[in-house]
Amino acid sequence: MTMTRRTLLGAAALIASSCALAQGYPTKAIRVVVPFPPGGGTDIIARDITQKVASNTGWTFVIENKSGAGGNLGIDTAAKSPADGYTLVLGQTSNLAINVTLYSKLPYNPVKDLAPIGLVASAPLVIVVGAQSPLKTIGDLVAAAKAKPGEVNFASPGNGTVAHLTGEQFQKTAGVKFQHIPYKGANQALNDVIGGQVQIYVSSVPSVLQQIRNGKLRPLAVTSAKRVDDLPQTPTVGESGYKGFDAITWWGFLAPTGTPKDIVERLNTEFNKALQAPDLRKRLADGGADPLGGTPEQFAELIRSDIVTWGKTVKESGAQLD
Repeated sequence: MTMTRRTLLGAAALIASSCALAQGYPTKAIRVVVPFPPGGGTDIIARDITQKVASNTGWTFVIENKSGAGGNLGIDTAAKSPADGYTLVLGQTSNLAINVTLYSKLPYNPVKDLAPIGLVASAPLVIVVGAQSPLKTIGDLVAAAKAKPGEVNFASPGNGTVAHLTGEQFQKTAGVKFQHIPYKGANQALNDVIGGQVQIYVSSVPSVLQQIRNGKLRPLAVTSAKRVDDLPQTPTVGESGYKGFDAITWWGFLAPTGTPKDIVERLNTEFNKALQAPDLRKRLADGGADPLGGTPEQFAELIRSDIVTWGKTVKESGAQLD
């Protein structure tokens, strides 16, 4: 038997094995790594979507919150897991696009080590203050920052997060300087801005929507190009005097590179089907997220392009982590 014939037969066997695997998939629970603590926007989105897929298919998902290092720990855990379709991760803008430039040594390569399954949601960010704050508008915020440069402080869920870099973008756009206070996650940051220990907080809408609704936080502006349905009275940064400002965050499911293509396609089909369900779309929208969907290829292209876009912002901000 020639080498060429053996190679072709081997490839055919591999394809047949992959198809058979996908047809019987899954035979056990699927682990979904969430690289942030429970209760945050990423965790909520992961649970809402996997619950809908489970309802549609009878599959079992197990959420594993593995936070740390700006989401890097959870992403790295997933990237180094067996590529058998039984470990997924819900990544987002910071750990898939920003951290490539932010960290001098990233333990994974988001383009080479992960197989995109599909984009599932996006959300604008929102600039908020505590309910007792004297700041009522973006104009008030800019005036306060110009009156006392570097004394107005803003909190974010961590160095190099989308929230942090959106705050940096706004400072550059408005010509002001804030004092950045990075937190390890959203919960303590929220408590401190509500309590008045910090003056402003930048966060994805899903993470703070409930506190806005219960009157503990006051939104000054959303960072997207258009207003958010759940915050119809809150202007955009662009409407507040900074035309063209637009910053959002996004989420998507991935698997370790090498996961059989048929399994990736099966997962993509089920996630897209779930995202068309009116009840899930409403849950996501009620939480401040826009349901999306699409192909693995479209998600891969977004990751590649945003690595370039956010990389420029990281370099301009001077942020760097080891």
